[in-house]
Amino acid sequence: MRNFSSDFKKLVRSLLIVSAIIIGASVVSVAQEAAEEPATAGGAEAVVGDAAAGEALFKANCTSCHAVDKRVMGPALAGVDQRHDKVWLHKWIKNAPAMVAAGDAAAVKIFNEYNQAPMTPFPQLSDADIDNILAFVKAEEAKKAEKPAAGGAAEAAVDTGVSGLMIAGLVAVIAIALIVILVLNRVISTLERLLLNKGEALLLDEEEEEAEAKDRYAGVRKFLKNKKAVFFSVIVLLVVVGAYSTSVMWNTGIQQGYQPVQPIKFSHQLHAGTNQIECQYCHTGAWKSKNASIPSLNVCMNCHKYVQATDKYDGEISPEIKKIYAALDYDPETQKYGENPRPIEWVRIHNLPDLAYFNHSQHVNVAGIECQKCHGPIETMEEVYQYSPLTMKWCINCHRETEVNHKDNAFYDKVIAAHEQIKKGEKITAAVLGGLECGKCHY
Repeated sequence: MRNFSSDFKKLVRSLLIVSAIIIGASVVSVAQEAAEEPATAGGAEAVVGDAAAGEALFKANCTSCHAVDKRVMGPALAGVDQRHDKVWLHKWIKNAPAMVAAGDAAAVKIFNEYNQAPMTPFPQLSDADIDNILAFVKAEEAKKAEKPAAGGAAEAAVDTGVSGLMIAGLVAVIAIALIVILVLNRVISTLERLLLNKGEALLLDEEEEEAEAKDRYAGVRKFLKNKKAVFFSVIVLLVVVGAYSTSVMWNTGIQQGYQPVQPIKFSHQLHAGTNQIECQYCHTGAWKSKNASIPSLNVCMNCHKYVQATDKYDGEISPEIKKIYAALDYDPETQKYGENPRPIEWVRIHNLPDLAYFNHSQHVNVAGIECQKCHGPIETMEEVYQYSPLTMKWCINCHRETEVNHKDNAFYDKVIAAHEQIKKGEKITAAVLGGLECGKCHY
């Protein structure tokens, strides 16, 4: 033990010498980097017009058809002041259809290139307004060009800051290490003294442990001799196991709360909640057939051919909307469809056993029940999950509690009329009572 203490003290002296060398080398290195760092300077090119005022005008009038760095409904506006002179741009923005009708070569070329879709005229914009819009476009173009340079400068600044932090951290770590080493050295000296005095105490502890091991199972043997206690414990165990087994078997096959991962993160909270889109706009089958049906992608494209959600993705199209485009083999730049579409493989959430028959139209159209009655607050769900248990008990309780509203209901009007005919002795066929509906047999 004394040899170990001596070796430990030698190690402490070696660590002190190495730490001093590392700190000195780090200080010299930082001083050299600071002396060699070159000075930088830059300036921004002045642009005619007020870019701030132009931004407001651009968002109010232009964003539905144009973006600065990519094609939307119209061409990308970056470099537009290089492609056309200022006078021509003023005339084009104020009344593009008139220039096309007049046979202006550049105007006709743009008109034909973009599927002969006429640009909306903006006669309300003054020359100063148009100059402000062009200044905003020029400023946005300059920002995108300066991003790499700005990023490099930021990285250099970060590198310089990290060097200073490294030195401070290194000094702190070395100081803490020295304190720990000194404490350990003191502890080792104390342990050397204690070990000499603890020999007899350890021998006594070993004897006590052997005695405890002999009596370890004495309590168990005593419990097993008590027949009443054993009988009561067995009864309690059987009750607990039986209750747990019953609960497990009772809930077998129930998927309440089931929330699978879907191929596209479609938000019902955004579409049905924030935008208040009716459920039947997408799930058209709920009103007229057994199944509510999953909408085809052409329903999605009614909106997302134009709505691309670029604000949260640095001007890029939302990744989830890109999945729709990929499935349809659709190119948003040319707005044309390819020849290799494929279906989206949605994961079914609500499942009923084959022995159960449920007709959406009977509940939604005839009974007038809201979708939320079964599917829960669907307009608040970011990702849909199974809200109701969909058990037989749950369905029966709903049928017992739900009042039938037969007033001004065409279905019940036919039933009442059929009953009146029966009372008069007139002929009634199965067709009168809805016997020709496909769902009566096919499900």
